[in-house]
Amino acid sequence: MPFVQPQPPTADAPAQPVTAPVIVAEGVSKHFRNVVAVDTISFEVAAGATTALLGGNGAGKTTTLSMLLGLLIPTAGRVTVLGCDMVRNRFPALAAMNFSSPYVDLPRRLTVRENLSVYARMYDLAAPGERIGELAAALDIEGLLDRTTGALSAGQKTRVVLAKSLLNRPRLLLLDEPTASLDPDTGDWVRSFLERYRAESGASILLASHNMAEVERLCDDVLMMRAGRIVDRGAPGELIRRYGRQTMEEVFLDIARSRDGDAAPVPA
Repeated sequence: MPFVQPQPPTADAPAQPVTAPVIVAEGVSKHFRNVVAVDTISFEVAAGATTALLGGNGAGKTTTLSMLLGLLIPTAGRVTVLGCDMVRNRFPALAAMNFSSPYVDLPRRLTVRENLSVYARMYDLAAPGERIGELAAALDIEGLLDRTTGALSAGQKTRVVLAKSLLNRPRLLLLDEPTASLDPDTGDWVRSFLERYRAESGASILLASHNMAEVERLCDDVLMMRAGRIVDRGAPGELIRRYGRQTMEEVFLDIARSRDGDAAPVPA
């Protein structure tokens, strides 16, 4: 079944030109007392693109995603998502975006259907049962709908959380390790699903992943983070050529281990 095109922005979030970036970060920093988690980063995410946000543990990826979602307020700088300032007016943007992470648990005692129904109400879906049925069929979780979420395997939870993130047909999808805990066959199936969703809906995707083959396959652009800063940027093929490597995994290791030298922050 083809995906329905995302709904137009509300009156509070004026329609943006097709070429306008869906995310703009300008000089963004986040400090936790004496710890600088994100250090003056600036970047844009193009409309309709799949962009990777990569870095080792502690690089600042999760903090950056949290600021993009409006969950954390930047210490300095400005974050604009779908034309909305995420500190002053984030709610119109939140209605048109969604987030998926296998590391964020849904209530374990509720069934999958009950969990999805709660989120469907939060997004004020006109026909929540129909939408849940569509996603259950598309993600092959129909047999899980009446099982408690706490009884699912890690791979099953990953697919359920992905279904949750697609309920509102988001224009912007933030994904943290979308194929974690999935076997190779199911992981490939999910990646094909995401490629099809983007192609048919025109949505933009920002992807954090440690699976570099996944990044090479899905992503148009890559932002490389280290120690809270963006130290390099480019298409996967461009980065592979620039570092003289064969794969993105080798590029990732070079940057994570500082084999690129003292790189300066890359401008947006």
